[in-house]
Amino acid sequence: MTSIRPRPATITDIARQAGVSTATVSYVLNDAPAGARIPEATRARVRAVADELGYVPHASARSLRTGSSSMVLHVHLDVVQGQLASEFLYGLTHALRELGYTLMQYGAERNRGVKAARGWAGMRPAAVIAGYDRLTPAGIDLLGKSGIRVVAVGADPAEVKGTGLSTLRMDNRTVGEEAARHLVGRGYRDLAAVIPAEPPLRGMGEERLRGLREAAAAEGATVRTQDMDWSPESAGSVVRAWLAEGLPEGVFGYNDEFSGLLLGALHDAGVRVPEQVGLVGADDIMLCHMLRPKLTTVRLEAQDPGEVARRIVEVVTERAEVHLSPWRPVLVRRGT
Repeated sequence: MTSIRPRPATITDIARQAGVSTATVSYVLNDAPAGARIPEATRARVRAVADELGYVPHASARSLRTGSSSMVLHVHLDVVQGQLASEFLYGLTHALRELGYTLMQYGAERNRGVKAARGWAGMRPAAVIAGYDRLTPAGIDLLGKSGIRVVAVGADPAEVKGTGLSTLRMDNRTVGEEAARHLVGRGYRDLAAVIPAEPPLRGMGEERLRGLREAAAAEGATVRTQDMDWSPESAGSVVRAWLAEGLPEGVFGYNDEFSGLLLGALHDAGVRVPEQVGLVGADDIMLCHMLRPKLTTVRLEAQDPGEVARRIVEVVTERAEVHLSPWRPVLVRRGT
């Protein structure tokens, strides 16, 4: 048995049922100046029929008619979003709405370059916010020819400055630096760090590691590394490797989730934190308060989302090139 999907109502349907022309329907529903002389009774009848039929304007058609779009398309990273990203996007969604724009979340996909750009352009957004690893020169060119501005997530502003490409970036290197300053400040000189084994988290982990190493080296400390998956089994393997080669004095666990897994694995192995090993995470999610001891972490304080939204609108309306880095790392001392 097959079902027939109901056809959305059109202005032709409204015109037929209201007994007016399609032009009259268009003038009324769009509050067009040309319809100022239409009698109020006719206006009321058109609106009542539109409501009865469940008419909804077609966003793409409206964009083609007006020559502009109020949609900003955000292409998710192909990874489970954490609390920090979710809170930032929530704030940005509301801030853009106040400015007359809609932030549309687009599900994770693995396409990149021209193939991905064609799919995004087909939705007729005013701008696309997407990971830099999903963009290619040809794809960016295609979006530009479609009048769509691009904000590349994770791109280094120094590399793209002057090209017209805007950027949105978390400076992960400074997160690692803040963690290193804390660990070295406690007198630790033998440090260890874990790096997520899988992309795209691996790239972020390597940036944080770079900052950790630079700040540690400046104080005469060394850093060893271990790859780690997001699982208790992987955390257990990392801890066993440390026990075999000698426990580090201080550990940077990449983020709070990875650090929580490490804390559990260290506890299972009989290692006391912080008495034998110091531990610091990053992001300051609720998990930090649930762990025992409570997790010391690097919190990323976000800039006012209203200011970020205004700069993104500037990209669209003024064809500006903007470079945004709206997070600042701040150490939160707790029990580890």
